Amino acid sequence: MRARYLLPAIAAVAALTLTGCVDNSAPAESGGESSAPAIAPDDAAVALLPADIADSGTLIIGTDAAYPPNEYKNEAGEPIGWGIELAEGIAAKLGLQPEFQIAKFDNIIPSVTGGKVDIGESSFTDNIEREKQVDFVNYYTAGIQWASAKGKDVDPNNACGLKVAVQAGTTEDADEVPAKSDACVAAGKPPIEKLKFDTQDAASNAVVLGQADAMSADSPVTLYAIAQTEDKLQLAGETFDVAPYGIVVAKDSELTKAVQAALQSMVDDGSYQAILDEWGVADGGIDEITINAAANG
Repeated sequence: MRARYLLPAIAAVAALTLTGCVDNSAPAESGGESSAPAIAPDDAAVALLPADIADSGTLIIGTDAAYPPNEYKNEAGEPIGWGIELAEGIAAKLGLQPEFQIAKFDNIIPSVTGGKVDIGESSFTDNIEREKQVDFVNYYTAGIQWASAKGKDVDPNNACGLKVAVQAGTTEDADEVPAKSDACVAAGKPPIEKLKFDTQDAASNAVVLGQADAMSADSPVTLYAIAQTEDKLQLAGETFDVAPYGIVVAKDSELTKAVQAALQSMVDDGSYQAILDEWGVADGGIDEITINAAANG
């Protein structure tokens, strides 16, 4: 979910959802119940909180819950996912109650800069352009991973003329697939036909149903889609363009250091690793929580 906006494609999404090809109602392994240890406040992290947030007793978190398994909704419409659990852990470490505000992805950074939410947690890739607006507390590394239908081999580096499904507004939609398509045209080959869908479920289903040759998404999302489709999908190529995910915080806010300390405390006490293990996404875990890795890396 690198740079996402929503596209009205309700009819197409509804038709795909009715097929039941992808069921993102619960983690592939855990069944939706967290087995992570209880998370206690960290006094050092709490001491770093801005006074107004500490006094409020609440951490307001903006998220676009449409990117399983990172952030999505359960049957009751509540946000769940490993990113959501990490955000809940941050709040717990800071001695605050989490309050999630579900919003369009494009609205989250403006909500942080405008003071409507305290942080944004929605699989944001930390990049130089975004760091001009906000700060990032980096907590994970993810790359781009393609998948194709089982038994159909697709090479992401040789996909000219193929149909590739993406979730609207992701880096895969805005940058990665268009760049590959442009390279095809420059080489005198047919362009890639990019199929944009409102949700990741719909993009995954398009491949299962044969409407697309492949899909492109962030690596944990693709791996989860493969698991949830019960082997109707397979990996296509290797993971590439690995980059950090970051929690969005207002530029130069005291809250940035508090969030960093809270996440580092989760790494140190094992609760961070437990959440990643529970959701099967431990490969992207990190040992040191950093700030603005795009600029400082």
